[in-house]
Amino acid sequence: MSTALSILDLASIAPGQTARDSFANSVALARAAEHSGYTRVWYAEHHNMRTIASSATSVLIGHVAEHTDSIRLGAGGIMLPNHSPLVIAEQFGTLETLFPGRIDLGLGRAPGSDQTTMRALRRDATSSDSFPQDVLELQGYLTGQSRIPGVYAVPRAEGVVPLYILGSSLFGAQLAAQLGLPYAFASHFAPEALHEAATLYRTNFRPSEQLAEPYMMAGVNVFAAENGDDAAEQQKIAYRARARAMVKRRTSDVDFTDEEIDAFLATPDAYPLTSKVRYTATGTPAEVRSYLDDFAASIQADELILAHHATAIEDRVRSVELTAAAMLEPVGR
Repeated sequence: MSTALSILDLASIAPGQTARDSFANSVALARAAEHSGYTRVWYAEHHNMRTIASSATSVLIGHVAEHTDSIRLGAGGIMLPNHSPLVIAEQFGTLETLFPGRIDLGLGRAPGSDQTTMRALRRDATSSDSFPQDVLELQGYLTGQSRIPGVYAVPRAEGVVPLYILGSSLFGAQLAAQLGLPYAFASHFAPEALHEAATLYRTNFRPSEQLAEPYMMAGVNVFAAENGDDAAEQQKIAYRARARAMVKRRTSDVDFTDEEIDAFLATPDAYPLTSKVRYTATGTPAEVRSYLDDFAASIQADELILAHHATAIEDRVRSVELTAAAMLEPVGR
């Protein structure tokens, strides 16, 4: 397999479950990924979202690392404008010291939340303007080449904490190219600029101490099952839940039946939701492999970050296992 496979775990809290359940599910998912040959598992910083438990991203990374042996773990990503670069360098220097050779740090410039939550985070509305400078400041702390005289991140790990730029626009592609860093495009929920961003990144890439050649990563949603009908049903249940959450934000505590949600999804009003999940592989292992191979080839992806969304953890783990087995199995066997 020429394209590496990794996982974005959204640490979702399913209906009727708790954050503790979500963390146990994240451990189960990471163990399955480790045993199945995935390269890494990433967790995203989201705030004020009642169905996502990864807001304290570095803490969750440490928890999962304690319960796995070898798979790389990291942030996909840390929303750097929410934080001081020094604090993030300290957190990830600590993680790399505790789990050497296993820690990644993906960086985004979005708040990862709404405007009200942004203010609760004490985030300045203009913080994202300094994102390029903040990335360089963070990189300096992690490499022992601080850009702030007399200020050092302690602990600084002996090993390397590789940086990745995350994005869903041309800005991130351009910045990753200029800094010579790997670029991960969030096409699992923001597909519009994917191909243009991939071309821009590769065309403008400048080699750096971390990376000699461009390294392009992209997100894809996946529902894999032994039976194609089962995979389609898992997708319907997961996306129905997402639509219900979206509609309830507009209508307060009104409850909607599955039939009403399905009817909504069939209308133009659902386009903001349905368009976000354009890149979704659903079906049997062979069907998922065919989709992922075509997707990777279309942008010359070096690595795919797969978001397995089945609501039940058993189905999610099985999707992880089946996809890896299909992608690792030579064609024609």
